[in-house]
Amino acid sequence: MLRSYCPPMRSHDRPRGFTLVELLVVMAILGLLTALLLPALGQARAVARRAACGANLHHVGTAIHLYADDFDDWIPFGPKGRPVTGSNFYPVTGNVTSLLSLEGGAPVGLGLLLKAYLAHQPTVLFCPGADQASEAKEQLARVGHAQAQSDYYYRHASVDLLRGTPEVYDVRRSALGRNGIAALVTDVQFKAHPALAAFQVKTRTNHQRAFSNILFAAGHVKTVSNREEEFTVDIGWVPYDALDRILAMFEIADEYQ
Repeated sequence: MLRSYCPPMRSHDRPRGFTLVELLVVMAILGLLTALLLPALGQARAVARRAACGANLHHVGTAIHLYADDFDDWIPFGPKGRPVTGSNFYPVTGNVTSLLSLEGGAPVGLGLLLKAYLAHQPTVLFCPGADQASEAKEQLARVGHAQAQSDYYYRHASVDLLRGTPEVYDVRRSALGRNGIAALVTDVQFKAHPALAAFQVKTRTNHQRAFSNILFAAGHVKTVSNREEEFTVDIGWVPYDALDRILAMFEIADEYQ
């Protein structure tokens, strides 16, 4: 009987897997590539969030100008606030703060844009680059019912007094430049002691405090460095001079126009 001949398999013909050393080398290379790529990906995401935040401010600027077109050149202002209480440190309409509504729920400042000008995109009042969990849904639900805040400071929601009943005035869009006002809205960079949270005064920052977006009265937006913390308001335990500090921050922002 004839039998087919099968030559013996030589060592170099046999299927060969990775050796342990080769596997370790591959894993080391993958680990190195991951270590190199992750920071770059994280940085790219941070840049994207800053850009999205700037786009939000651009929408806010457009809404402010539309409001001024409809209200004889006045920019959003609002009614007087209530007196100081244990849960409300902002007795005047928003002052130079991020308020969207007062303790009683009345819309103020940028909150006045929600009904007609930002009704379909209210979340533009909240920064995608916030360092704390987003409060957009919760804060927007409070407008009309309780005090609510956004992720942006609006410079002319009202005057900058903490106590008393100041003379109420509105601000015309056309008068902003003549009054030396350039920066109109900025990212909130606000630090407070945790004990103040009971009074609705809480730390709220954006972009790891490394950058801030600024909306100028002319309508353009700039992203500027905050490495020196010149746009950070750190009140520690004492909230009573917060408004003065925020106003001083806006005066610094004016120089970046």
